[in-house]
Amino acid sequence: MPTLKVIDRDGVEHDVPARAGVKLMETLRELEYGISAICGGMCSCATCHVYIDPAWSAKIPAPMSDERELIEELAHHKEGSRLSCQIDMTDALDGLRVTIAPDE
Repeated sequence: MPTLKVIDRDGVEHDVPARAGVKLMETLRELEYGISAICGGMCSCATCHVYIDPAWSAKIPAPMSDERELIEELAHHKEGSRLSCQIDMTDALDGLRVTIAPDE
């Protein structure tokens, strides 16, 4: 089972067990300090916005055009911005470090 390093909106880092074979969003929305993921993973609301640590960016597939378009519209987008509903958790992502983006 992979483990995530999740930095919450208060800047506190947590080690969180994640399930391989599901979207990163699934783990993050179960956390008390996590994301809301209102659309349930349909890549239509951006309420699962996170920042991927730069050391991990190359290990995750690049965003598709619909994800890029949503991210570019966000006030808090920056390099490393991703929608967690578009990232498949795998054992290879053990140790992935993500920061939960501010609410829009």
